[in-house]
Amino acid sequence: MKRQKRNQLERAFCKGYQAASENKPQDICPYINGPLHQEWVNGWREGREDYWNGFGASAKAQKLETYRNFSAENHHPDGWRTA
Repeated sequence: MKRQKRNQLERAFCKGYQAASENKPQDICPYINGPLHQEWVNGWREGREDYWNGFGASAKAQKLETYRNFSAENHHPDGWRTA
């Protein structure tokens, strides 16, 4: 069975979160404008906050996994989020 392709917005958020967790600057965002850029920046901001609060690697991984499960469950068929 093939794996379902991951949501691009979710992937952008996770990549931004990981970049902030590795203490990388916001300027390295690979997206210029649009919703992917905004999700990457949102992930970066949340990751930066967790980095400043001293979250460990396991806590960060658990948080990302929770976000993935939450975002997959809370989408309307037309693509709008409920949260």
